[in-house]
Order: sequence, then structure tokens, then C-alpha cells
Amino acid sequence: MKISGFTFIRNAVKNDYPIVEAITSILPICDEFVVAVGKSDDATLALIQSIPSDKIRIIETVWDDQQREGGRTFALETDKAYQAISPDTDWAFYIQGDECVHEKDLSAIQQAMETYASDSAVEGLLFHYKHFYGSYNYEAVSRRWYRREIRVVKYAKGIHSYRDAQGFRLHGRKIQVKLIPATIYHYGWVKPPQGMSKKVRNFQQFYHDDTWLETHVPEDFTFDLSNAERLTRFDGTHPAVAQKRIDSMQWPFHFDPVALRQQMSLRRQLLQQIEDWTGWRIGEYCNYKII
Repeated sequence: MKISGFTFIRNAVKNDYPIVEAITSILPICDEFVVAVGKSDDATLALIQSIPSDKIRIIETVWDDQQREGGRTFALETDKAYQAISPDTDWAFYIQGDECVHEKDLSAIQQAMETYASDSAVEGLLFHYKHFYGSYNYEAVSRRWYRREIRVVKYAKGIHSYRDAQGFRLHGRKIQVKLIPATIYHYGWVKPPQGMSKKVRNFQQFYHDDTWLETHVPEDFTFDLSNAERLTRFDGTHPAVAQKRIDSMQWPFHFDPVALRQQMSLRRQLLQQIEDWTGWRIGEYCNYKII
């Protein structure tokens, strides 16, 4: 059974992406790892080249900055990495530059791959998500944050990234997946306040034109942490590969849980309460079909 990891990245140093941690978190169970490194304004290429593993294969790309509608650039770069995977691959393991997998979950992921390798009905594996926000000590847990997404797919020619690279489809249709006991630790919203504002402005340029950017996220833009809606204390352990970054956190993070909750409409509060009681997220968008 051959497992190929893949991802894309650009300007990781400038934007402080934990891409090395992302790659190394799943590298132990990968036979190869393709990284599509976009032409950058910093030392991103050297950073990836510095990872001490002969499993890693770099392809250099140029991003199409004109593809601003719906973050389409991210999907295009994901597809470039996927298309460079060895054709004898059985499972393709995708991870984004701000995600990590805990080492305790690697055996469960491998077991799921072995279990469903010969099951033609299963086309991918669905992961749970933990979205850390403002601090490595808090998770954003509300309807605003997606709970699950595909991160492993069976290798097939018709697989392609969907919309802004949140998930995958096969020949345009939803992929049939199994939900597995493994979690993606998402760190994209853990940055110092200034870094968070910079990240949001940089991120939005792949969704909107310059006029929109200057109106909604100008150069002096300050990100509002209140859009989380609800934060809960995280008392578990983080992936070992992320620990050095976590230990170096030097900024204070404070929030008012009452003020956060007040950002939610009465309707959203009611829907959230139903989900808390039953585990059922009414009207949840799912870019997959659980079987």
C-alpha cells in the first residue's frame, strides 16, 4: 500500500505558516510527499528544501493571482501537487500549510487505509477538526466552523480539489467517505494580533479585487477577534511537531465569552443549543457523502 502526501505553499516565511510542522506531522506514514512551492517573496523554497527527508519531492509553480473568485487559486495549486503524485499511489494524504495531525492518530489513519483499501465504495477518509483561535489554548466551536473534511482520498485520475481547496470531488460529484477517529489540528487563526490582521488581508486578496480590499481590509485594518462566536478551553495535548511553536507564543490573549455569544443571533444560539444537546448540526453543509 503506497501513501503519498501532498500540499501547496507560498510565502510561508512572510506569513508565518507552520508548513514544516504540517508536512512532518504526516511524513512518517507517507512513502513520498509532493510539495507545490509557489514562486515566493521570501525563503519558502529554501525552508521546504531544509526538511531532512528523501521522501519529499518539490515542484515549483507560479500562482495565477487573477483567479480571485472564491479562492480558486488554492484549488488550482492543490491540483498541481496532486497531479505530480506517483501513479502507483493507493492513498493520497492532503494537508494544508496551517494544519497538523497528532502522532497518536497516525496508527488509526493507517488502519483505516488498510481496512478500506479493497472496498471500492469508499473513495476517501473524513477527519474531525479542531480549530484553534487566538491562542493554542482555545478552540472555536460553533456553527461558523466546519466540523469535518476530507483529507485522504483513494488515488484516481478524476479526483480534483473543490472550490477554495476545502475538500475534493471525483469527476465533479461528492466523494463517498468513511468518518475515521482522527483529527486535523487547524492553527490558521493562532497568530499575534498584528499577524492575524496581516493574515486576513493577505487571505482576502484571493477572494476579492483591489477595490474591495481597500474598502474592507485596508493597510491599517485590525482584525476583530469577536467573529469566533464561541471559544472553549482546550485541555488536551498538541501534536509534538507543533510544540516548539506553541512554547514560543508570547502574546496575551483575552476575550469576553459573553460578548462573543452576543455576536450570535437568537436563531444561531438556538441552533447551537440543539447541536450541543443532540450532536445534530441542522442544515450543515457537507462536501462529501458519508457511507
